[in-house]
Amino acid sequence: MRAAALAAALLLSDAALAQRPSTLSMTCAEAQRYVASRGAAVLGTGGHTYDRFVAAPGFCPHTDYALNAWVPTRDTNRCLIGYRCDPVPPPWMDDGLFDIR
Repeated sequence: MRAAALAAALLLSDAALAQRPSTLSMTCAEAQRYVASRGAAVLGTGGHTYDRFVAAPGFCPHTDYALNAWVPTRDTNRCLIGYRCDPVPPPWMDDGLFDIR
């Protein structure tokens, strides 16, 4: 009986971890508030896709670049939700004007 209860608890916790909020079920303003209130959040963006979004560049590792993150939401196809951290510099930084690592 005890083993069955433990197995059930583990299955429920795995299911809870596998679920993440989806931007498609939020309005743009709700998605922006969600990220802003947490600083960083992993959100589904449709189907089996997801990403980590941050409220400000300071939430990215110091080796990453903060790039504007646009996602689909319930009320628009293109909502600026915050930033996405990327270890690769954006193409416009490779124009010779910037000293990239």
